[in-house]
Amino acid sequence: MSRAFVNEDAHEPERRYVLPPRDDPGYDEAAASALLDGADVGDSFSAEQATGYQWGERRLEAHVRRLLARAEADGDERRVTLAQRFLRQMR
Repeated sequence: MSRAFVNEDAHEPERRYVLPPRDDPGYDEAAASALLDGADVGDSFSAEQATGYQWGERRLEAHVRRLLARAEADGDERRVTLAQRFLRQMR
């Protein structure tokens, strides 16, 4: 197959997420937000790769609930939907 048709970076994250160091106390909240951001643009794979967490990770529940409350207060219906979906998928 021609190299023109081979995507050598197919498993690399397409979107870059700026996250604090993993030992930072704010990491999990930033990771929760990044997962919602990734889902919003249809790129959950990259967000999962960048954060080390999978969609629906129970460890992030409290952070996603806070993000949900903030989205509801801001009237951000898309973010509300994503946060609710995340919470339904918790493992």
